[in-house]
Amino acid sequence: MGRTVQVESRDDRVVVVLDRPEVRNAIDADMVAALHDVCAELEAQPRMLVLTGAGGVFAAGADIRQLRERRREDALAGINSGVFERIAGLPLPTVAAVDGHALGGGAELAYACDFRIATPRARFGNPEPQLGILAAAGASWRLRELVGLGLAREVLLAGRVLDGESALRAGLVSELVEPDELLPAAHALVDRVLRSDALALRLTKLALAAPPGAHPRFDDVAQAVLFESEAKQQRMTDFLDRRGR
Repeated sequence: MGRTVQVESRDDRVVVVLDRPEVRNAIDADMVAALHDVCAELEAQPRMLVLTGAGGVFAAGADIRQLRERRREDALAGINSGVFERIAGLPLPTVAAVDGHALGGGAELAYACDFRIATPRARFGNPEPQLGILAAAGASWRLRELVGLGLAREVLLAGRVLDGESALRAGLVSELVEPDELLPAAHALVDRVLRSDALALRLTKLALAAPPGAHPRFDDVAQAVLFESEAKQQRMTDFLDRRGR
C-alpha cells in the first residue's frame, strides 16, 4: 500500500495521502487497490477519513497510460467508480483536502467525499471528453448535485476549470485556506464533526443519501434506533445538567 498512498491510522480517523508525485498522483490500478484496502479497514472499524495529495497536487486524473489500454469490459467493471462509490458509502463522513489539481478521476474522488476543503491554487475540472471519453466515475451526477446543472454543464461539456475561489462560491468546497493550513483545517473539521455521537452521524449520513421516497419513514426508523441508545440518554442528561434542568 505504501507505494501509491501513505496511510496514517488514528483511533478516530484515517489520513490517506495520494503519493505518486512523478505522475502528479494519477490514479492507477495499484492506487485503486490501496483505496479499497483503506475502505475495508474503515468498514470494519468506522472512523472518519481525510484524503489529500502529496507534492501540492491532489490527483491530476486517472493514469492515462493505463486508461488508454482499457476496453469495454474494463469500463463495465467500474474500476474507478466502484472504489469512489465505496468511499462515498463509508459509515462516517469523509473529507477531501485539495491543493493544486483535482482533475478527471481526481476531481471525481473529491466529489465522492462528504466535505471538501481547498487552497486558492486548487483546480477542479473534468476534461474527459477532450480524451474521447466521459467522466463516468460520478461527476455526471455528483457534480450536478453539488453545484447545480448549469455549472456542471460548464465543467463537463465546456471544459471549465474551477479555481479555489470559484469552487468556494459555487459551494463545491466549504472552506478555503492557505496550503500550510490545509491539513490542520481538515483535522479541525474532523474534530468538529466528531463532537457528535458516532451512531447519530452514521444514520444522518444514510438519511442524506436515501432517495426521496424513503422519507419520512427512514427518518422515523432511524430516530427510533437513536431514541433507544445509551448515548442519547447520556448526552441529553448532560445537556440538561449544564442548563440547570
